[in-house]
Amino acid sequence: MPRRLLVTHALPYANGPLHLGHMLGYIQSDIWVRAQRMMGSEVYFVAADDAHGTPIMLAAEKAGVSPEAFIATMRASHEADFADFHFSYDNYYTTHSEENRELASLIYTRLRDAGYIARRSIQQLFDPEKLMFLPDRYIKGTCPNCGTHDQYGDNCENCGATYAPTDLINPYSVMSGATPVLRDSEHYFFELGKFESLLRDWFAGKLTHGERVADAGVVAKLMEWLDGGLKDWDISRDAPYFGFPIPDAPGKFFYVWLDAPVGYLASFKALCDRTGLKFDDFLAPDSDAEMHHFIGKDIINFHGLFWPAMLHGAKFRTPTALHVNGYLTVNGAKMSKSRGTFIQARTYLDSGLHPEFLRYYFATMLSDTPVDVDLDLKAFEERVNSHLIGKWVNIASRTAGFVHKFFEGRLAAQFSEEQNELWRVLISHYEGVPALYEGGEFAEAMRRFVLIADLVNGHIAAKAPWVMAKDESQRDELHQVCSFSLAAFRLLAGLLKPVLPATVAAAEQFLAAPIADFDSACATLHNHTIRSFEPLLARIDFKHIEAMVEASKESLGSTPEPTTPKKPAKKENKNMTDNAPTATAESNIIGIDDFSKLDLRVGKVLACEFVDGSDKLLRFELDAGPLGKRQIFSGIRAAYGEPEKLIGRNVVFIANLAPRKMRFGLSEGMILSAGDGGNDLFLLDADQGAKPGATVR
Repeated sequence: MPRRLLVTHALPYANGPLHLGHMLGYIQSDIWVRAQRMMGSEVYFVAADDAHGTPIMLAAEKAGVSPEAFIATMRASHEADFADFHFSYDNYYTTHSEENRELASLIYTRLRDAGYIARRSIQQLFDPEKLMFLPDRYIKGTCPNCGTHDQYGDNCENCGATYAPTDLINPYSVMSGATPVLRDSEHYFFELGKFESLLRDWFAGKLTHGERVADAGVVAKLMEWLDGGLKDWDISRDAPYFGFPIPDAPGKFFYVWLDAPVGYLASFKALCDRTGLKFDDFLAPDSDAEMHHFIGKDIINFHGLFWPAMLHGAKFRTPTALHVNGYLTVNGAKMSKSRGTFIQARTYLDSGLHPEFLRYYFATMLSDTPVDVDLDLKAFEERVNSHLIGKWVNIASRTAGFVHKFFEGRLAAQFSEEQNELWRVLISHYEGVPALYEGGEFAEAMRRFVLIADLVNGHIAAKAPWVMAKDESQRDELHQVCSFSLAAFRLLAGLLKPVLPATVAAAEQFLAAPIADFDSACATLHNHTIRSFEPLLARIDFKHIEAMVEASKESLGSTPEPTTPKKPAKKENKNMTDNAPTATAESNIIGIDDFSKLDLRVGKVLACEFVDGSDKLLRFELDAGPLGKRQIFSGIRAAYGEPEKLIGRNVVFIANLAPRKMRFGLSEGMILSAGDGGNDLFLLDADQGAKPGATVR
């Protein structure tokens, strides 16, 4: 029987457009869902706009419309963005729905009747100028745990601590700047501490058949909060408030964080009502289905503590797993409105950039750990142009024309022995790809894509079909080379299908061979007839990236700043179907004297480990033979997530580079690697016969 999966991602808040930081986690979830469908799972992918709370009430008031009209406009905007980025929802909904009201009320009453809801009077911060109680996010002050300034009233973005707004040091109202005053108000609390045993069992995998519920680091963070003592959770807010009223509490409303995750279930309930699915098959405590949530690391406390406890207390099943992503930076820094790097999803699209280019770039950076991802705009351009056009599309553009010109579009009946052996190699690299998608190791899957594409392009370059086409005696070999290349092109299309669904659909049309699942992509297409090839993708022109940055500044009313200098124009092959090799730019020429200044040596890795406080660095200790031991910090962490596996390897390093004092220690050289950066890096190796300290000549 296929696995049955209910999959959701964090709900976008309905008070503004989507930006690229949002899209990171959302794209991660859609790729995983599409891969699961290719693996034969029965998947239902749902989401919704998070549509309640004081911020939306105030934004609607400022816009001069009702909250309902405001959130309807925003939902239409979000749905348009998701459609244009090729998301595959089964249902996209809103938390301001009758299904959500009913389910939130049902969960509350079940918790109340089971003795998990407490009522007590509290002192709450009140804005004396706006004459209203302040939501947590409308109070700022100094974190009582780490002392960081300008932190919100519910949790600290610096240290991750959660607390009550009254715990803040020197609080102030975000709305008026006034110092809030304390006033008494009766509130309703969910007694989270009663679920400590349940949460410990859930973290340990006892409720998920031994499967881990999240990355080990995420579970460790949740355990810190658990070990520190669970506090009751305030689930009510006072009027005025845009949300659902608490059934037995006049003038009180559910806090948005109570009904927001219930919105996952409400969206699924709406899908069930529309299609005849059975809601309880997925949500009953004894359900054999799975429930997966894709979230950002900033909201793991809600999804890892309150949400499973609420579900269990209300007699629903707990989640199967939390898939957690990090934050997005742009050009190595936090997204900035003044620099034009706080980029909205619609601005990206309106700048003429293909939506699947962003999907691919993110995939090359994502693993199963919640590390931050950097959108380096230069690396984005170069990686997309190199990998997708230069490596993948180029396979078809260099070979398909010959199949139609000489063989009436029909592929060969067999491969040569050499190609059969190479095909086995390609399949050996491809076979692990579904497991990589399953485990969230998208970056490694994309590395397999590059590896396979390079092997195929190497075969094409060695055989030079554009030369063979001039010799009629080589027709049979030409036929086999092109047929092998196009079968490999389809194999790569199968690997990429969860990431580039629309582009792969166009490739399927060209090949006249749909890819239903990962296994079907392995077909060799012998004696198969293909259609005429038309270019699938166009290279990124950096001017579109410049336009996106400029538009982001203008749309936010910022003062324009200088943009990245435009790249010098490169000579390109304008006709991607003329079967000629792709032209490349010449490298700068150096003399032998320049090269001789570099002291390149072989080093044997004695130790390799993560660097505390850095998301990019690994610390190496090398045996450099007569040069002694060398400590080198190398920015390749994204490419090598298990540094201990590098111990014992030979690497090549620059031995005469001036030592660099870093806050982590002294770095005594530079280890050489190949690739575009980030996940796309590969250490240079030396055969095991090379001794530590040997000179590289």
